[in-house]
Amino acid sequence: MVLYEEIAFNEMNAWLKKVKKNPSIINRMATGVQHKINDYIPEKVHQAITYAVEKMVKGVIFGSSYINATMPEKATFEMRESRIKEKIKFYQRTASVEGAVTGAGGILWGFVDFPAFFAIKMKLMFEIASLYGYDVKDLKERLFILYIFQLAFCSQKRRKELAGFMENWPQYSKTLPKEESEIDWRTFQIEYRDYMDLAKLAQLIPVIGAGVGAITNYRLADHLGKSAMQCYRIRYFDRKGLLDKPIS
Repeated sequence: MVLYEEIAFNEMNAWLKKVKKNPSIINRMATGVQHKINDYIPEKVHQAITYAVEKMVKGVIFGSSYINATMPEKATFEMRESRIKEKIKFYQRTASVEGAVTGAGGILWGFVDFPAFFAIKMKLMFEIASLYGYDVKDLKERLFILYIFQLAFCSQKRRKELAGFMENWPQYSKTLPKEESEIDWRTFQIEYRDYMDLAKLAQLIPVIGAGVGAITNYRLADHLGKSAMQCYRIRYFDRKGLLDKPIS
């Protein structure tokens, strides 16, 4: 491997070690509180939220015809990642502006932020996948994007499970549902909502919401972009037969 690949490989291993850690006591306590809150929410409300999230995600990730960035087929791994880092910065700024605008409006505009920020994040994911050389028209590639999204915004327990799927993607992808209707949307929406509730609650407060929205969206877009890079690195090094060969 060239020097850049060695650095990327070690960064990927360090990231994997972090996401595969067992949940801390504080993490388990927070998850427990969230589960109790969810238990108090009426089933009809859960069903309504699940339906809304399912329709929103399907509309963006499965019905999308995004125009994506491309790279020459012979572009090096370093060239691809350099362009991807530029894209992440661009979408960070875009998400920050969107968060500031919707955050300035308090609770009512906060509802607008949810689908708007989601669309920005998904556009970023499509760009990253394309720059790594994957065909986002392929259903399995879109499902891979959805799994990255889940991994970035879920509990530590779920994150550990999803990291295992990423490490064994060639085999795991064979078990994927052939229809979007077979996806467990209930688990997806609860994990995503719980994560985002903690991160963006203060954005709903008038006056300070704009600043909170700008900063929070900027950081969350960065977190998603970097998580995506590590997941695609797993696939890259797996194809090279190096996934189980850490470099000292």
